Amino acid sequence: MPIDCVLFCDTGIEFPAMYDHIDRVEENTGIKITRVKSEYSFEYLMLEHNIACRNGATKIGFSWAGVRMRWCTSRLKDEPREKFLRPLRKEYDVVEYVGIAADEQFRLERKRNQSENHVHPLVDWGMTERDCLNFCNERGYDWDSLYGHFKRVSCWCCPLQSLEELRQLYRHFPDLWAKLKEWDKRTWRNFRADFSVEQLEKRFDFEDERIRLGLPIHNKAFFAEMRKRIETE
Repeated sequence: MPIDCVLFCDTGIEFPAMYDHIDRVEENTGIKITRVKSEYSFEYLMLEHNIACRNGATKIGFSWAGVRMRWCTSRLKDEPREKFLRPLRKEYDVVEYVGIAADEQFRLERKRNQSENHVHPLVDWGMTERDCLNFCNERGYDWDSLYGHFKRVSCWCCPLQSLEELRQLYRHFPDLWAKLKEWDKRTWRNFRADFSVEQLEKRFDFEDERIRLGLPIHNKAFFAEMRKRIETE
């Protein structure tokens, strides 16, 4: 499988361990990893960028991404990647190897993954996400135990993470959580439809308190008391 370029789209909001991992891969394999990045930071686009609305008004910052508006993917990944590849496509027939695993073939149904110049070697080889993780672990790559905390590792501040992943972020990455809370207070859209970051923190603290007392955290009494605490504190 010929490889001319390994491309890393740096969002600027990857876990620190992910940057260390990429450096190690580059050092151990001798393969130069090409890093591309948006000219604007995530923080600027989220909190400061002027956005013209259809009604003529202006919003300050894109705020948190949502299911229907993943601006961060387009601005921090898609656009820098295409800016890099566009001139190459004028000279070469560019073939892109896309790392979709064999157990996530549903992603192949998306239009963006149906390009005739996209190749999906993991699907062709029948390698699942677990197979890939084991392959890396056997060669000494452990991402500083990130996969011990998270099922999937993406941008650490993603509001589309599960509650369990956000619990892990709160409990094990306090510096990142503090930044998350700061950003949430500075923007106009709630982090999640059901909770702000500060409310999530109160929920997780209450869960820990209940667990220490041997009380359940998924019954009606828990949710009623949790809501009361969030609304009154």
